[in-house]
Amino acid sequence: MWNPEHHVFSMGREALEAWCADRSMPRFRAEQIASWVFEHAEPDPTRWTNLSARDRKAAASGLDLLTGRTLSHQRATDGTQKLLVEWDDEGSEGSSLPILGDAGRVDRQTECVMIPALDPASNRRTACISSQVGCPVGCRFCASGLSGLDGNLSAGRIVEQVWRLDRLPGVGRVSNVVFMGMGEPLSNFGAVTDAIRVLATPKPWGMGIGARKITVSTVGLPKYIRRLADEFELPVTLALSLHAPSDQLRRDLIPWAEYTTIDELLSACSAWFDKTGREITLEYTLLGGTNDSPDQARRLAEIAQSIRANINLIRYNEVEGLPFRRPRDDDVRRFQEILRDRGLNAHIRASRGRDIAAACGQLRHEHESSTG
Repeated sequence: MWNPEHHVFSMGREALEAWCADRSMPRFRAEQIASWVFEHAEPDPTRWTNLSARDRKAAASGLDLLTGRTLSHQRATDGTQKLLVEWDDEGSEGSSLPILGDAGRVDRQTECVMIPALDPASNRRTACISSQVGCPVGCRFCASGLSGLDGNLSAGRIVEQVWRLDRLPGVGRVSNVVFMGMGEPLSNFGAVTDAIRVLATPKPWGMGIGARKITVSTVGLPKYIRRLADEFELPVTLALSLHAPSDQLRRDLIPWAEYTTIDELLSACSAWFDKTGREITLEYTLLGGTNDSPDQARRLAEIAQSIRANINLIRYNEVEGLPFRRPRDDDVRRFQEILRDRGLNAHIRASRGRDIAAACGQLRHEHESSTG
């Protein structure tokens, strides 16, 4: 049975040294183990050749390394690669919530995506990872929350996703991480922040990805935005999934928006900037005929001008069975022009991996539909 306390991807230096000491191993053994995992990407303790046979056997029986299995690995024509991972137990670390699907069906699948830069000369390779199994938010246009929340991922399993993507052939090492996969990261606050610490820790004790290259995307939990600013010591980037310029439309699209207002979110985001000095990224998924009109662009501009923010415009990727459609290119460009005319830094995010259902939750949704 998987033991989250012995999952190498979340143990850290102190815990791993204590684990070795409890088994009468020399202290330096912990660094050797960490080096095999994070520097050499070798998950099989029997191949850790600088450990004694006794210590290799103890590591194989007492440490958890890869705790999931890849159900699907897809490659898009643009170089994007997506994994559907199933975890091997029914529990979730740090939460009493079991990972169980409808009618008692065990449901332990999450997605993660490797997105290489479009410019072949760039070394930017972004890992888009999940923080939960399913999603509690239930955005009307998103595939992630169609079945609700099935459970939280542990810190180790969050890191394990990045490690798996880092080992994919032909793409090189992960340079950036975005928490934009399945789940609401701030509702799994402890595991997400613990995972970020491991991701940002230099090798051999972590993944060695700078905190400034890690983005936490949230639908908007004001209390936890303030907590992230006040308690978390690493300079991550914060992205707010806004998706609508008015409270009424936002509540129509995002059920969780019933519990807060845009003004409350803006206040929390201002507090974030005052505390950290780091701009907010406003994420806005353009839904054809729903939130992409010129008037809505002008209202979004007013919101963005009230805080220090840049804007990412995202063309919607259609989800089978949902009523929303992808916006027209002309409407997207017009929307961007209105924002830029008002002095705002507004970018249109390139759509990636459309031929492999790379949008959040789509691969899991398709897998469930084909096997259900």
